[in-house]
Amino acid sequence: MIRYECLHIYNITSMGTVSYIKNFLKDPRVASVTPTSRFTVEKVCKRIDFSNDIRILEYGPGDGVFTRVLLDKMTPKSKIIAIETNSGFVEELESMGSDRLIVKNTSVEQVDEIVKAEKWGEVDYIISGIPFSFLEETKRHDILDKSAHLLKDEGIFLAYQTSAHLKPFLKQHFKSVRTTMEYRNIPPMCIYVAK
Repeated sequence: MIRYECLHIYNITSMGTVSYIKNFLKDPRVASVTPTSRFTVEKVCKRIDFSNDIRILEYGPGDGVFTRVLLDKMTPKSKIIAIETNSGFVEELESMGSDRLIVKNTSVEQVDEIVKAEKWGEVDYIISGIPFSFLEETKRHDILDKSAHLLKDEGIFLAYQTSAHLKPFLKQHFKSVRTTMEYRNIPPMCIYVAK
């Protein structure tokens, strides 16, 4: 029933879906055949204060569904570092041509080195769409540990995943972890808010 309703409700562009399907077939690290729905993007972005200059790390941005919205909402002095392993998606991100966007074609495991090289210091938000369930347990912990250390004290780690599997891992690295569901997505998304 949910899947049937989703096909009528979602506003998924055909070009975005075609891009995801192509990359899904070529790259086993791509976790979805469709872009994240605008409903999921809106629910995640509600947790971000766009009124101030902020620094955001985006893990696994794909073709930039979140990135475009972030750039639209951010102040002129805000910045994003988008870390993406898929070269096809990297080209799409780089085509946005924003001086507020830094695209890195590498693994999220290198995030601490990337932030150090950019001389950023601590960050305000981390948005993650990488499929943590695809990763070995040690790699999950490594990424989450680095993320917790890179965030400011009041910073927020925001992740969207297809299940609630990530919660016990987040609880080992963050003091506060809350989840909510967004069913208007294919598949439905579990959204994590960790502080």
